[in-house]
Amino acid sequence: MIFLAALFLSACSAGQADQRVADRPGVGLFTSLPIYWGESDNINAILDGSGKPDWVRELVEHRFAIQPLDALEPDTLAGTKRLIMAQPRPLAPSENLALDEWVREGGRLLVFADPMLTRHSNFAIGDKRRQQDVVVLSPILTRWGLELFFDDEQAEGERWVKAYDGEFPVNLPGQFRLRSAGGEDECIVSETGLLAQCQVGKGRVTLLADAAVLDWEGEGEVPAKRTGALDSLVAASLDY
Repeated sequence: MIFLAALFLSACSAGQADQRVADRPGVGLFTSLPIYWGESDNINAILDGSGKPDWVRELVEHRFAIQPLDALEPDTLAGTKRLIMAQPRPLAPSENLALDEWVREGGRLLVFADPMLTRHSNFAIGDKRRQQDVVVLSPILTRWGLELFFDDEQAEGERWVKAYDGEFPVNLPGQFRLRSAGGEDECIVSETGLLAQCQVGKGRVTLLADAAVLDWEGEGEVPAKRTGALDSLVAASLDY
């Protein structure tokens, strides 16, 4: 098992990560959040890239060449070594199977699984363009020996929570718990339940039970503490 305390690199490493596009390793991105295409009613602005890029996309692209995925099947995962799942839609049974097999063959996966998403959307509830408000990943989490719990009595509002040597902004986060010990896969969970890591076959999965670290609706530049927290997690989880 790889200890999570070793995951969190100095945020200053972000300044050393920007490199030529051709030299950047690839990463798949499977998400319902408007990280790659943005969120706009203007389809032309989305397609021609004239809209303002999401800051998360810019941060990830300092290290990786992003390949957006709309499905997780053997053919779409073929050739992919790294994958980010950020508040994904519910997976089909075939996708659960394909994802599990991909990880077991050596894939590196970073998952943002938010049981009560607080990110603003321009689209109303029920609109197919709206992000996934409540993550549904129980089948694959069960397969890896984890459960995701949510305390519906907790107070709303952003705060920072420690997880091993890292600290992350959260807003109505979930909590990972181990289902059982002694199985073929090995998971460890931070004391707060916010962060989990599983050794699955030859691969590794890192999971955060919240997606607030991907948000920023404040004035001006995204604070360095926030970008540093996300950059360190992305880099270390995906073996940059």
